[in-house]
Amino acid sequence: MVDIRLTNTRTRRKEAFTPIDPQNVRLYLCGPTVYDRAHLGNARPVLVFDVLVRLLRHVYGADSVTYVRNFTDVDDKINARAAATGRDIREITEETVGWYHDDMDALGTARPDHEPRATEYIVQMIAMIETLIARGNAYEAEGHVLFDVRSFPDYGRLSGRSVDDMIAGARVEVAPFKRDPMDFVLWKPSGADQPGWDSPWGRGRPGWHIECSAMSAALLGPSFDIHGGGIDLQFPHHENEVAQSCCAHPGTGFANVWLHNEMLQVEGKKMSKSLGNFFTVRDLLEKGVPGEVIRFVMLSTHYRKPMDWTEAKERNARQVLSTWYYQIDGIKAGALPDGLVDALANDLNTSAAHTVLKDAAKSGRAAELRAGLMLMGYLRPDGGLSRWAAAEVDKQKHFAEEVYPLFDLKRLAWNLQTAREKAAISKDYSEVDRLKNALAAAGVEVRMSKTKVDLVPGRDFDPQRLGQLA
Repeated sequence: MVDIRLTNTRTRRKEAFTPIDPQNVRLYLCGPTVYDRAHLGNARPVLVFDVLVRLLRHVYGADSVTYVRNFTDVDDKINARAAATGRDIREITEETVGWYHDDMDALGTARPDHEPRATEYIVQMIAMIETLIARGNAYEAEGHVLFDVRSFPDYGRLSGRSVDDMIAGARVEVAPFKRDPMDFVLWKPSGADQPGWDSPWGRGRPGWHIECSAMSAALLGPSFDIHGGGIDLQFPHHENEVAQSCCAHPGTGFANVWLHNEMLQVEGKKMSKSLGNFFTVRDLLEKGVPGEVIRFVMLSTHYRKPMDWTEAKERNARQVLSTWYYQIDGIKAGALPDGLVDALANDLNTSAAHTVLKDAAKSGRAAELRAGLMLMGYLRPDGGLSRWAAAEVDKQKHFAEEVYPLFDLKRLAWNLQTAREKAAISKDYSEVDRLKNALAAAGVEVRMSKTKVDLVPGRDFDPQRLGQLA
């Protein structure tokens, strides 16, 4: 059995992963609040968990993993969007769920086994809240029900802070009916123009945190293996989930492993609308960035490190993937490359996994490369290529079969390789730079490994300029 090791946020160390039940490995990812398009940062936890699920299914069996990701479809942001646009709430959430599916599908992520919507689990939420009140962990006040954080001694363990430190260092909404500033809402009253459900505390709607606790318990049980999301959810959302879930189900540990990914940057800066560098997944797709390229760039950085999206990384991803797809054309999948599963099993080291795939490509092990691309999610579920990938293969076939012979690019590639070998001795790279610049001006992408030079057509390929060079 493969030894999977994951960094557990709760214990702050890398640990051997031991599932509660190897026949039913269970994991939960906090999904989106469906009122708008998913921005690029929203895609990161989805990609991380997609790779994790692929690894778990490879190790434990395709039918031995249960993956849940929710939709929050009752929330004040949704209410505000409905009020601002005059549209029906259900219409907004249905549209946004469709957008989300389309965008995440484009990134090659498989849909979870269950995608519960909060509005479908109101009964379970009310039952959990009643249990918390009965156990003395929650109280009713002015139509609200609040969780009493002081009733849970381990509150703050996940985020590593004491309750008093949290109060001192955080901006906390202090309502007059709260016993403690850190107490959080489980249920709140709804006005006539807001969605609401009948409850023992009057017509109202759930607080955000109770939703995931109720849905995960209903679908995975009070204890399960892995829970995750972006590091921004660690506190207060995940901290509150732990508290209410453990109090509602005494003697259980809720999630054994907590997996949190770091945040996203764009060209070294925090992504924000004020800086003009905020964009959604759909923005990139409509700009012509293929889903596989987005996936490659995002997975090139370890999930626990901040991820920086840059145009240079996008260009590199296009080049690498284009070459890989051309290499596997017409080749059946073989065994996985040595080291690929080990890289993923080492705390989902996707960057190291990419290195394994690059080594397979450089060594001409196309059958292994195809198998690796399948496991990593760079091929369709049926093993086929996307429209963009297929077009890249056709372009390179045309280049190899017609352009190379016409312009003798093999000779140009040989010339460049020879110039590079000479420059390694003389330390004078002027001729190498001249040839590379001339090829780039002709729209030819130069791909150099330690042992060879490949010339492939870029999007701006110009045969006439290439002819002048040849």
